[in-house]
Amino acid sequence: MLDLDLLSILLPAFVAGVLVLSTHVVLGQQVLKRGIIFIDLAIAQVAALGAIVGHMNHDIEALPFSHVWMPAMFAIAGAGFIAWLSKRMADELEAIIGCFYVLAAVAAMLLLSNDPHGAEMLKELMSGQILWVSWSQLVLPACLYFAILAALLYKPELLSGRAFYLIFAIVITLSVELVGVYLVFSSLILPALAVNHFYGRYKLFWAYVVGLVGYIAGLVLSASLDLPSGAAIVSTLAVSAIAFRFILSLNKQSLKANGAISKQTPPQV
Repeated sequence: MLDLDLLSILLPAFVAGVLVLSTHVVLGQQVLKRGIIFIDLAIAQVAALGAIVGHMNHDIEALPFSHVWMPAMFAIAGAGFIAWLSKRMADELEAIIGCFYVLAAVAAMLLLSNDPHGAEMLKELMSGQILWVSWSQLVLPACLYFAILAALLYKPELLSGRAFYLIFAIVITLSVELVGVYLVFSSLILPALAVNHFYGRYKLFWAYVVGLVGYIAGLVLSASLDLPSGAAIVSTLAVSAIAFRFILSLNKQSLKANGAISKQTPPQV
């Protein structure tokens, strides 16, 4: 029989994971398409830096919803800077994004170096505390994620234009608050990588499946073995993505052996 106390913890955590995946799977495929793999890590780190700056200034921290709009301001500014660079330094963009991430991470460490609770805050921002997410924390992300998905469904071209960077910054800000930097990166990249060589009609569907399997397995593993939830889910997301790629590879080999596909035609799975 399922422990009701455990279920009360796992259910909001699972819903948080579903909310994160709802937007990250779509955005992750666009990140791969654009070839700016580390933009999610960089923007997530910049959003975390904004949260730290707000925490360090007690006047800002006392303002309503400062834990949301302060990281959002930093994330939008960072995304705007990368968007500006994308037209001027396209050949070096990925390297600059990597430097951007490192500088934001170092700035966070320096700001928290003299804070007695700095190490704990930094750990929470990076690894997240998804197991302790409350229902009230999910209301704002749910509303904004729904609005963003509705906008993308109505105007898919938003993903290929400059609006992508603004959407990306808003989504990342909300997700860092819920699940931490590491899970934000993993939720964007691992499902997208899993289906990157999938040429069937249900590519997006299978990306969501990979993500959901990873989150469910990670949450159960974390709760059962008392493991850090963020690290456990990142690990199971990776296993889920690798397993899908392995199954896809076996299926391709089977189709080739049966003469169902040719070398010149992308495999239909």
